[in-house]
Amino acid sequence: MEKKPIIISLKYGIILSLIVIILIATIVSILVIKLNNKSVINQSKKDDWEYDEKKAYEYSKRSSAYGSNGAVKGGISPSSITGSGSIDVGASSESSSMGSSFSSKTANSSTIGFSTGGAKDINNFRKNINNGYFPITTDITYNGLFYDYTFDTGAKKESKELFSPAYSTAVSKDPISEKNELYMTVGLNSNIKQSDFARKKLNLVVVLDISGSMTSSFNSYYYDQFTGETKKEKNEDDNKSKMQIANESVNVLIDHLKADDRFGMVLFDDSAYIGKPISLIAETDVDAIKNHVLEINARGGTNFEAGYTKATELFEEYLNVNSYEYENRIIVITDAMPNYGRTDDEGLMKYVKENAEKGVYTSFVGVGVDFNTELTEAISNVKGANYYSVHNSQEFKNRMGEEFEYMVTPLVFDLELNLKSEDYEIAKVYGSDTANKENGNIMRVNTLFPSKTTSNGEVKGGIILLKLNKKNEKSSGNLNLSVSYKDRNGKEFSNSEDVSFAEQEEHYDNTGIRKAIVLTRYANAIKNWIMYERTGEQRFIIVPTIGIMDFNYKEDEVRVMLGRNERTSVKLSVSDVYKNVFNKIKQYITNENEQIKDENLKQEIEILEKLSK
Repeated sequence: MEKKPIIISLKYGIILSLIVIILIATIVSILVIKLNNKSVINQSKKDDWEYDEKKAYEYSKRSSAYGSNGAVKGGISPSSITGSGSIDVGASSESSSMGSSFSSKTANSSTIGFSTGGAKDINNFRKNINNGYFPITTDITYNGLFYDYTFDTGAKKESKELFSPAYSTAVSKDPISEKNELYMTVGLNSNIKQSDFARKKLNLVVVLDISGSMTSSFNSYYYDQFTGETKKEKNEDDNKSKMQIANESVNVLIDHLKADDRFGMVLFDDSAYIGKPISLIAETDVDAIKNHVLEINARGGTNFEAGYTKATELFEEYLNVNSYEYENRIIVITDAMPNYGRTDDEGLMKYVKENAEKGVYTSFVGVGVDFNTELTEAISNVKGANYYSVHNSQEFKNRMGEEFEYMVTPLVFDLELNLKSEDYEIAKVYGSDTANKENGNIMRVNTLFPSKTTSNGEVKGGIILLKLNKKNEKSSGNLNLSVSYKDRNGKEFSNSEDVSFAEQEEHYDNTGIRKAIVLTRYANAIKNWIMYERTGEQRFIIVPTIGIMDFNYKEDEVRVMLGRNERTSVKLSVSDVYKNVFNKIKQYITNENEQIKDENLKQEIEILEKLSK
C-alpha cells in the first residue's frame, strides 16, 4: 500500500514526458513548414536588378567624351565651376461627405488639410548658414518656409467639398517702417477625414544621381576640392558621402512600398542605366534589391536629362492601365541640376511638364548643402511636382515616414482664386507653388497635396498669404472671393464667399495669419540681404522709410547675378547695415512669438542671432 503513490507519480511523469515530446515535435513541424513555405515564397520572388557597374563603365568609356549637357566626363572640370486608398479622395463633393463637423479649432483635428506643391522645406538655407556658407535666394522660398510650420487656417464652417477655403484678415505694422499693411490668408482645408485618408497604389520609379559630385560629404561643397577649400566634419553622417546617404535613403523609401505597388529604378552619370525595371513589390526579392542599392558607387559626369528620359520610358506600358487605381510618380534624388536652364525643345522641364500632363508626376529630393536650389524655381510651375532637401540619413527617414503618403498624392489641381472688390487688390501672393503669382486680382496654384493636421487643429503649411493694396481711402471693407479647381479625375468645382475686412489699427483674426506675416517678413529680409551682399547694390538695403521690401525681382535678374552652374561655397558674411536690420527683426519675431507661442520660431531667431553678431 505504501508504494502506490510512487507508481502513480511514475505514471504521471511518463504521461507528462510524452506530452512534452509531442509539443516539441509539433513546434518543430510547424517551423519546418514555415521555413519551407518561406523558401517557396522567396523562390517565387525575383531579383530583377539589371545594373552592372563594370558594363556601365565600359559603355561610358565608349561614349563621347562629353555628355549631352556638355559636361566633361568625371564631373570635375574646373571650367564648370562658376493606395490603394480606402476612400476615393478624388470623388465629387456630392459623393464625398467625409468630415461633417467644423469649428475653428476642432474642425481640422479630424480632417486633413492641404499644402501647395513646389518646395517643401528650407533645409538647404539653414544648413548653409549653420555651416558658415553663404546661401542663394532660392534656398529660402515662402511655401518651403510655410511647410516647416503649422497654421490655424481659420476654418469655421461645415463643408462637404473636397477643397474648402477659409479666409482670415489682418492689419499689421511693419517692424522697420512702422507703417500698417493689409493681409489676408487663404486657409487650405478639406473634408477628408484623417483616419480615412490613404494613398492610391503606386507606380514609382526612382532616378538616382551617381555622378562624381555624389562622392562629397553632405556638409561640404564638391567643387571646393578644386579651389582648395575644405570643411571639417561635424557629425557621423558627414563622414559618409552623399552617395552612401542617398543609397540608404532609397532603401528607406522601398520599405514604405506595399505589395501591390510597382517599383523601378534608373541610375545616371554621363549616361543612363536601368537599375531595375518596374515590377510589383509582391513579386520582388526586396532584400536582394536593397543589397544591390547599397553597392552603388558614384562616378562620371551628370546627364540629368538622360536619366529622366529613361525613367519616363519605363512608364509607357502603365500609363493607361488602371489609371484610376494607380498613381504614377518619378522621384529624382540628386545634388545638382546641370541641365537646368536649357531653353530648346530637349530641355528637361519640357519632359517634366509633358509627363505631368500624362499623369506622371515628379518629386525632387536634393542632397547636400551644395544642391542647386534654382531647381525649385524651375519646378514651381509644374503640376503635381514637389521638392524636398535632406542633409542626413535620419532626416530622410523622417521624411519617408508618414510624410511619404502625402508626398506622392496630389489631390487638387489648377486652383484659381479671383478677388472682386472696389476697395482692394492683390499686391503679392506668398506661399503659392506658382511663379508669376500676380495677375490682376487672380491667384493661381498648380497643385494642392494633402497635409497632416495637428491635435489642436493646425495644418502643416496650410495657408497662402495675400498682401493687399487699398484702392481708395473710403472703403466699405467688402470683398468677394471665388474659387475654382479640379480634382484628380479632372472634375471641376467652384465656390464663392463674401468677406468683410475689418480695418483696425492692429488686428489679427488668428495666430495663423500672424505667423504667416512674421515668416514672410523674415524671408523677405533674408532674400534682400543675400542680394545686397552678392551685388552691393543699395536698392537691396532695408531702410525705415520703406520697411521690409517684398522680394520682387525677376527670376532671370536673380540668376544672372548669382550664376547658374554648379555651386561653389562662399564664406558667410554680413555687412553692418544688415546686422542692424537683423537685430531689429530678431526682436520683432521674439515679441510676436509671445502671442503666437510656436517653439519652432526659435530656429529663425537663432539664425538671426548668428547673422547679427
